[in-house]
Order: sequence, then structure tokens, then C-alpha cells
Amino acid sequence: MKRISSLHKVILAAMFLSINPLSAQSTKSTQPVKDTLRYRTNTNYQLQIPMYDIYKTRQADIVMFGNSLTHGAAWNELLGRPNVVERGITSDVFYGYESRLNSIYKLNPKIVFIMGGLNDIYNWTPVNEIFSVYVRIINALKSKKIIVVIQSTTYSAKNYGKDWGGTPEVNFGRNREVDKLNNLLADYAKNNKLDYIDLNSLTAGKDLFLRPELTWDGVHFKADAYKIWAREVEKVLAKYNL
Repeated sequence: MKRISSLHKVILAAMFLSINPLSAQSTKSTQPVKDTLRYRTNTNYQLQIPMYDIYKTRQADIVMFGNSLTHGAAWNELLGRPNVVERGITSDVFYGYESRLNSIYKLNPKIVFIMGGLNDIYNWTPVNEIFSVYVRIINALKSKKIIVVIQSTTYSAKNYGKDWGGTPEVNFGRNREVDKLNNLLADYAKNNKLDYIDLNSLTAGKDLFLRPELTWDGVHFKADAYKIWAREVEKVLAKYNL
């Protein structure tokens, strides 16, 4: 595989899902500086957290917990249910999810669907570290007697980011990191009797990239992809009579 320059890594980490440029590394480094609090520099995070404090919804049985993919749909309308809320923040990473768990707890949900990980992977966070934080989030939710549903981290498309330095080689490599994370998540779900929704098996092509017809920019979903996703969510909800 062609050697990927550190500049490409910086561009990808800075641009992915509108990530704040302050989180990008110096071009002199081959790995981003480890900073578990950098989610705080995400403007979207700073804007959304106060909104959660003023929303009038006091209880919701179903919470869709994630990043911009989750934020991209009106889930109460997509699922046709009044008892579902969306708690997705564009550009968020799992350290950010962990820090805002109180905003989930206060809704007293019965079930939480977690979606995320691609921002972390395009920030070059090691898979084992991502998985470790993910497991902490799962255990924290379970401690509140909440049903946790793991959803596979989704792929990027082959030509994602081509207008600002992204290449098929970079995206292929990042998708293989997605595979590593999803293997860990699927095994964890199986061993701990948790539900696991494998969206990649339904949205990826044989080339192991997100199918181009399902995305408008290479990572974010179009309506057809949300339709697929919603169908899988409904299957889990039916299992729990929710």
C-alpha cells in the first residue's frame, strides 16, 4: 500500500465530520497528540450540551446516542414513535460520549442505541483505546438498568475526501481499522448477550467501502441508508416489545 503522508493524516483528522481544526496534529508528527479532552474544542459539542439542558422532553424510552450520523435524522419521525430522542453530536468521539452520559441518564430510557467510532478512527486513535472507552460507556449505561444496543461503526466510501486530500488508500486503511473495532464489538456483544446491529453488512459493497449511492459525501447517509438503519432498529425494538 502506498505510504500515507503525515499531511494527509492531519487533513483527514481535521476535516472529518467537521472536526475542529484545533484537534489536528502538527505536520511534523506522524501520530496525533494524545488528548482525551479534545472533544471540548468541538464547537458542535459546546453548542449541543446546553441545548440538552433546555429541551422540554423529560423522559424517553428510546435514545439514539451518537455523532453526526445519528444527528442526521429526526428519529421520532423516522421510526414513527413519540418516545424516542436523538442525542447525536457532529464530530463527537467516544471520550465525548462518555463525558455526556448524564444527559442520557436524565431521560430515564429503557434502551440506548450507540453509533460512533469513525471520528475516533480518522483521528488515528488506536482501536484498543476506542474499544476500551466504548466498553466503559456500555457498562455505565448497564449500571442504570438500561438495555444497550451496539451498532457497527460504519465505513467510509472509496472516494471520501478526494477534494481535500483524501485518497482511496487512506480510506481503505481506515476501513480496515473499522473492521478491527467491529470484530471486538461483535465478540463483546456475543459474550455479554447484547444486541449487535451490523450495518456494514447492509450498506457496504464487495470492495468493503460504503456504497456510494447511500452517501452524499462519503460518510454521511442519504435517506435510503437511514431506511435500512431504521428497519434494523425496529427489529430490536420489537424483540423488547418497545
